[in-house]
Amino acid sequence: MAEQQKNNPLHGITLEKIVTELQLHYGWEKLGSLIKIDCFNNNQSIKSSLKFLRRMDWARKKVEELYVDTFCK
Repeated sequence: MAEQQKNNPLHGITLEKIVTELQLHYGWEKLGSLIKIDCFNNNQSIKSSLKFLRRMDWARKKVEELYVDTFCK
């Protein structure tokens, strides 16, 4: 299993860590403009963002892609 994950930059990183680091790096306003989802623009909290992202795979994928583009290149 470890062999399958060695090229995955998100391996071992929780969704909470991803959202927290993006929020600290960009702030809610910039994050909301980069990824237009309500939890980044209106109900701005880590808790509400995690709740939404765990239900909506398309949004989680966008957040993960932004994280990789921002911190893993």
